[in-house]
Amino acid sequence: MRPINRGRMQAMVRSALSLMFSSTRRILAMKKRSLGNLIRILGPGFVSGAADNDPAGIATYTQVGAQFGYGQLWTAPFALPLLIAIQEACARIGAVTGKGLAALIKEHYGPIVLYASVAIIVVTNTINIGADIGAMAEAIRLLVPIPFIVLVLGTAFVTLSLEIFSSYRTYAKYLKGLSAVAFVYLLTAFIVKEPWLRILKATFVPHIELSFAFLLIILANIGTTIAPYLFFWETSQEVEEDKAAGRIGITGKVTISRDAIDNMRLDNAIGMFASQLITWSIIVVSATVLNQHGVTNLNTAADAAKALEPLVHSFPYAGFLAKLLFAIGIVSAGLLVVPVLAGSAGYALAESLGWDEGLDLKFTRAHGFYGVITASTLVGVAINFVGIDPIKLLVYTSVLNGVAAVPLIFLIIRISGNEAIMGDYVSRKLSIGFTWLAFMAMSGAAIAALFTFLRGG
Repeated sequence: MRPINRGRMQAMVRSALSLMFSSTRRILAMKKRSLGNLIRILGPGFVSGAADNDPAGIATYTQVGAQFGYGQLWTAPFALPLLIAIQEACARIGAVTGKGLAALIKEHYGPIVLYASVAIIVVTNTINIGADIGAMAEAIRLLVPIPFIVLVLGTAFVTLSLEIFSSYRTYAKYLKGLSAVAFVYLLTAFIVKEPWLRILKATFVPHIELSFAFLLIILANIGTTIAPYLFFWETSQEVEEDKAAGRIGITGKVTISRDAIDNMRLDNAIGMFASQLITWSIIVVSATVLNQHGVTNLNTAADAAKALEPLVHSFPYAGFLAKLLFAIGIVSAGLLVVPVLAGSAGYALAESLGWDEGLDLKFTRAHGFYGVITASTLVGVAINFVGIDPIKLLVYTSVLNGVAAVPLIFLIIRISGNEAIMGDYVSRKLSIGFTWLAFMAMSGAAIAALFTFLRGG
């Protein structure tokens, strides 16, 4: 056997190490670029998914878990493809046409359909704003004994200031960051001792009870997930993306690439998946922590905050920390969604009346648009003084959203499937199938809840 040449061996080792390290650096650089690209892609779809878990959503999902345990866990995976399909259709409509939903309804379906649609979104959004602002105030009151009216006015002022005086690009960055707060529910789900086999079965095997209470909360559950304000918001925000990217020509024609559409779909899918993962987590945590310990009805914000106590049970002042986490989650969600609610109402009415609109415009150039935002927020504030508990009002608004979404989904199906409007980007069979399924599911839930109510069930 020939002796090993130590110098040659060292050279080979050095070469191998050099190759390994250079390859590792290239891989890490590629991953870094890929992650950076992914973060840049995340936009209206991700923000819409985050806004889907607003205070109304958090309260409704918490009530679902508290009242029916794991019985409605299956609604999260069931709603996911429907939510993705509806929001993808809305996003595609905005990106391809460069117009918001209200503008397209006005152009193709006449004034009666237009004003009925705008009335739906303005009324439901205004009530939703009121419920969310009230919930934010109640959440803050868990921590500091400030009068309710002061907190309501303060939160309304902050949200209005952010939307009117911040640019869309700047504000969107904060919206993305705020969306991460809701993941405390996912963390709690894996800290609590869970009956995972039972949860797995409940997640994928539907459970139905033919009672008014069960069907009404299903309607609220799906209604706060597939919510009308998200339809108008994401469509209009894709138009904002077109403007920012210079895709809209002088004549108003949009020039968009397949890559841009693919990025939009990825953004949308990630946002909606994250939304439903949080939904599932909230129901799991509420079922385990509240329902299993006899708390089946939420009367106050403090009742809802108990769901997070296991996350901090080993710390001193666990009750206070749970309230703090709950308050941060509700306030963050409110700051995220109240401008979305007001903004989508603003887009709808401004497009209908031909006003200048857009969060990229200054207040001096879009008085009407920002006037709608301000008015809807102030009316929402007034709703907090009619004597309805903010937590219960959140659930009621979710039911209202579920009913209001039905005719709007029908219009979205018609617009996204119209080749004269959408050209090469008209809806295909898969999109059409899931959007019609969403329409039928929400119609069925509303009819079933009404039927059982009339029967006295």
